[in-house]
Amino acid sequence: MSDLAGRRSEYETAGLDDSDLAPSPLDQWQTWFEQATEAGCVEPNAFVLSTVDTDGFPQSRYLLARGADERGFSFFTNYESAKSSQLAADGRVALLFTWLQLHRQVRVTGVAERLPEAESDEYFASRPRPSQVGAWASPQSHVLADRAALDARVAQMEATFAGVAEVPRPPQWGGWLVRPTAFEFWQGRPSRLHDRLRYRVVDGRWHIERLAP
Repeated sequence: MSDLAGRRSEYETAGLDDSDLAPSPLDQWQTWFEQATEAGCVEPNAFVLSTVDTDGFPQSRYLLARGADERGFSFFTNYESAKSSQLAADGRVALLFTWLQLHRQVRVTGVAERLPEAESDEYFASRPRPSQVGAWASPQSHVLADRAALDARVAQMEATFAGVAEVPRPPQWGGWLVRPTAFEFWQGRPSRLHDRLRYRVVDGRWHIERLAP
């Protein structure tokens, strides 16, 4: 077995002071995202989405955020997937953005809702054609006999849309919007005395508080 207990890294950073934070957590997230992009972090818009299944077990997976604005964070997927079924049953979710090169992470809790169809149409139209065809071909989260079965479905969809200039959005594919209810910004510090700053709503406004590491 690997020696996990013996693996340690010291975090040498300037830290995070309360006065460094923007009044809006989404503005603060945008600043950190831009810094992660400039630092060359791989897939800086990647995040872990955690939902709960019908048996009460947490389910987590990596996704790519495709939008971040004053409403919250958006992503796109198959509405018949396991994650979409879980979101439809209980929209309360957790998101985790991690930028290891900067020793930073951002935890977000919120409530998910479907994006308007017009926004899903607009994003789908911007996707590469193979990805559009793939959205029609993949019965996401359903059991497949083998890889050949998926390849056959892709070939069938390619033939279906061979003479179509613009592939339409499948009705079972679209976007979700997560409206945040709380954020925690984590900055690694030496001796495991990390900085943790949390935003939560108090009397209709974002309130910032420091948490013990």
